[in-house]
Amino acid sequence: MLISILIISSLVAVTVVIHYEMLRLLWVFIPRLQMKHRVRVIIGVFGTICAHIIEVCIFGLAFYLMVDHGGFGTLEGRFDGSLIDSVYFSFTNYTTLGYGDIEPGGQIRFLAGMEAITGLSLITWSASFMFMEMMRFWEE
Repeated sequence: MLISILIISSLVAVTVVIHYEMLRLLWVFIPRLQMKHRVRVIIGVFGTICAHIIEVCIFGLAFYLMVDHGGFGTLEGRFDGSLIDSVYFSFTNYTTLGYGDIEPGGQIRFLAGMEAITGLSLITWSASFMFMEMMRFWEE
C-alpha cells in the first residue's frame, strides 16, 4: 500500500507541475503574439487541452503499468488490458465523466479517485486561466 501511495503522490505532483509549466508558458507566450485577440484565446484553449491530454496519458500509462506489471489491482469490465483502454479509462476518469464500462479494483481504486480530484482541479485551473487571459485581452 505504501508503494501505491508513493506512486500516486508522484503522479499527482508530476501532472500538477506539467500543468503549471504549461500555463506559465502560455501566460508569457500568448501576449507576444502579434495576432487578433480571439486567435490568442484559441491558442490558449488548445494549449491547455494539450496539457490535459499529456496528463491523461501519464495517468493512463500508470494504470497500464500498475495493472499489467505491478499487481496493484485490476481494471474490469470492457477492459482488454491494452494501453489504449487504460488511456480511455483515464480520460473518462480525469474528466469525471465515468461511463462505468471499465471499473477499477484493488489499490488502483485510490489512483482512480486521486486522478478524478486532480483532473477536476486542473480543468478548473485551466478555466480560470482562460478567463484571466480573456480579461487581459478585453482590457486592451
